[in-house]
Amino acid sequence: MLRLLTLILLLTTATSQAQPSDFLILKKKDKTIRSYYTGIEMEFVTNTGAYRKAYITSIHNDSLFMKEYIIQQAMTKFGFYVADTLGSYSYSYNYRDIKSIGRKEKKGFNVQGSGGVLLGGGLLLTLASGVVYLADKDKFSPGLLGASVGLAGIGYLMTKINSKAIVIGKRNYHLEYVNLSAQKK
Repeated sequence: MLRLLTLILLLTTATSQAQPSDFLILKKKDKTIRSYYTGIEMEFVTNTGAYRKAYITSIHNDSLFMKEYIIQQAMTKFGFYVADTLGSYSYSYNYRDIKSIGRKEKKGFNVQGSGGVLLGGGLLLTLASGVVYLADKDKFSPGLLGASVGLAGIGYLMTKINSKAIVIGKRNYHLEYVNLSAQKK
């Protein structure tokens, strides 16, 4: 009797079906690059500039519903550290509000930050050369002016180096919403 009951339970659970979930497809031209669906983590920047790295809790009606967890190392009373969840935030975005997917990792040398410093320093030296030219033309150095303009140009180029983010709408990238929950049977 127990074996028969176990067999019936196994057969009924094996034939059960789950409700289909909507998902997003990132495409370049007509080639699928990646799919985003409920339960995975997604990292993106919105059109308003908000950066999000959160888990997708559901996708329906053209919207992503996400949950971001705040995790921090906390010391226990025994003196060792454990990862503790301090809280969470819930977000919802229309998939059309996503400007770019992914973000450059903050490991190693920060090229864009160093470019900003070079740009600022080059502009400051160029301004100082202009002031020296106006004040005393004998002390003016055309070589210093050329070097400072070159530094500013290199700094500008370094700040414009593209990150690893995929910008939606550029280079033929686009997001496509796939609605499975409203399909007719």
